[in-house]
Amino acid sequence: MVRRIQAKRVLELRAEGMTGRAIAVAQGMSRKSVLAVFDAADKVGLDRDGHLNRSEAEVYSLLFPGRGEHESVFVQPGWDAVHKELAKVGVTLKLLHSEYVDGCAVKEQPAMGYDRFCKAYAAHTLITGAASRVGHKAGRTVEVDWSGPTMQLTDPISGETSRVYLFVACLPFSRYAFVEPALDMRQDTWLLANVAMFEWFGGTVPRIVPDNLKTGVIKHPREGEIVLNDAYRQMAAHYSAAVLPGRPRAPKDKASVENTVSHVATWVIAGLRHQSFGTLPDLRGAIRGRMDAYNREPFQKRAGSRLSVFETEEKALLRPLPSAPYEISRWIMGRRVQKNGHVVWEKNFYSVPFAQIGQGVDLRITSQVLEIYRNHERLTSHLLFGEHVVNEYRTNDADQPQGEKYREWDTVRIRAWADRVGPHMVTVVNRIFDSVPVEEQGFDAALAVLRLSRRYSSDRVEKACQIALNGRVRSPRYAHLQPILETGQDKKSTRRMPQFEPTEPETGGYVRGADYYAGGGAR
Repeated sequence: MVRRIQAKRVLELRAEGMTGRAIAVAQGMSRKSVLAVFDAADKVGLDRDGHLNRSEAEVYSLLFPGRGEHESVFVQPGWDAVHKELAKVGVTLKLLHSEYVDGCAVKEQPAMGYDRFCKAYAAHTLITGAASRVGHKAGRTVEVDWSGPTMQLTDPISGETSRVYLFVACLPFSRYAFVEPALDMRQDTWLLANVAMFEWFGGTVPRIVPDNLKTGVIKHPREGEIVLNDAYRQMAAHYSAAVLPGRPRAPKDKASVENTVSHVATWVIAGLRHQSFGTLPDLRGAIRGRMDAYNREPFQKRAGSRLSVFETEEKALLRPLPSAPYEISRWIMGRRVQKNGHVVWEKNFYSVPFAQIGQGVDLRITSQVLEIYRNHERLTSHLLFGEHVVNEYRTNDADQPQGEKYREWDTVRIRAWADRVGPHMVTVVNRIFDSVPVEEQGFDAALAVLRLSRRYSSDRVEKACQIALNGRVRSPRYAHLQPILETGQDKKSTRRMPQFEPTEPETGGYVRGADYYAGGGAR
């Protein structure tokens, strides 16, 4: 068996004039193996210099063709396909091996065991140099952090500068990156940057890996549970994600984003160092352009680019975005529901289901919406009034008790009421509306007349309208009808009114009678 003979080395020593015995002693080989190399070289016509431009493997295969080659009796799976499937969420070598065995059983072909399957795959990844990619699942994790280096904005008028911080995110599988500028590193800014990140990716992932910053993580003990910031946990829950911060002082837990931060310093900060920006939107637009070029840059040790790998292998595995983006909110606890079924917020009133009157409720306030909760159950929601609006009501019909509800007065409703009283009342109301330039100006006067039917019967009010219309006033009002009803003139109107007719004037002057004078006699 000459499988391990260093045939090229034997031929080199032979070319230097060493005998077979001397070569066997020098290389620790048997003399029989050395003679086998000499005989094989003579048979194939390999002269003393024929080995110079050939590798060790080429010389051995030329002298001993087919010897030492081992062909497995087992069916070999497509290792490239296995490697690609393994990058998907939930796929393991155990699963792939079971599928491989099932496929071989259908075709009645011999299948290798699980141990040999794993070793063969490990050998494949070492040969192809793709082992570094197996550690991350596509569409599974996003790593986020603040960039240490910062940028600045320059006021074009005063020349004053302000610092700009950079939020950096990276999908470890494709290395697809995102950068968002911010004027501070407060909690609301951090949350909005995360929202913008998901919008940029066009989907969400189940794991968010941040650093142990206070805006995201309150406490990360060596033992025990991690205490997260409530607002950050709510934001992650809105996108169906979990926050899994890296260990303190363990940058390798988020090595992808740490590497991206260093690239951002070159591609963004250094790439835009000769440009001046006065507003954050201008800077954001320039950064997006630089990041698009960065994501399109081809890999040095891997096929494709960050963008191509993201679009072809990872984007389809992202979870869909929620129907509405996350909104930053604040909670107002224990607000009491008033007797009118409303709660007060910023001097305005918002309705609550009437069953909660007198109870305490919690308010969740966003930039546009007010939501009302009790015992973690949302009762109702309202659009917020504007900043300068006060003493206004927002009332949902569903929050009010069933039954007759308040209706605004209009011309149709007023005339319908007048029609129920009688035709003379209809005339009075019509004349009131005819006497004003705008119908709404007659609402109060018409309603004042109609409300007399609540104090007096409709028949009496109708009679009073008839009496007033027979008078000199063309458009009777409340001041004309109320005295008629108060004094009961409508009840006396059934008797005939006295008629005063002028008499004929007497001719001649006035003559005093005898009684006018004293004694009854003439003087």
